Amino acid sequence: MTRFTTALATLLIAGTAVTAEQVGNVDVDWLGNDIIVEAFEDPDVQGVTCHVAYFERGLIDRLQKGNWFEDPSNSSISCRQTGPMTIGDIDRSDEGESVFSERRSIIWKTLQIRRIFDEKNQTLIYIAHAREIQQGSAKMSISTVPLYEIPGSS
Repeated sequence: MTRFTTALATLLIAGTAVTAEQVGNVDVDWLGNDIIVEAFEDPDVQGVTCHVAYFERGLIDRLQKGNWFEDPSNSSISCRQTGPMTIGDIDRSDEGESVFSERRSIIWKTLQIRRIFDEKNQTLIYIAHAREIQQGSAKMSISTVPLYEIPGSS
């Protein structure tokens, strides 16, 4: 997002407990379009950090296309164990739970990160997808974090 839409999105999601930290910004063309990389820690699973990459349209691209307040739905996610893991009270249903959300348009579209617990395989699954009011998007990305049992622990 441009600085204006980033500030606006920040105001709109100010109540969200999980915040992401921008750790990368890759210029992809002369129009000011970028790939943004953000990191956030899972709020209920200590020791897991996710990195999300998404496309942010520049001002010239917004002027050319006329769609001022929306970025594409494309995103990618990778989550890894980054420290000793402690699992808090997490949702164990097949729907999982939202762990991070960020606006991709002024009103209608958000980037959602959900965590699903695969109990049989002892794996946390993180899925990034766009959520829209009317038209769902088939664009998604998935990452898994295995929960290895440490020998000698109970």
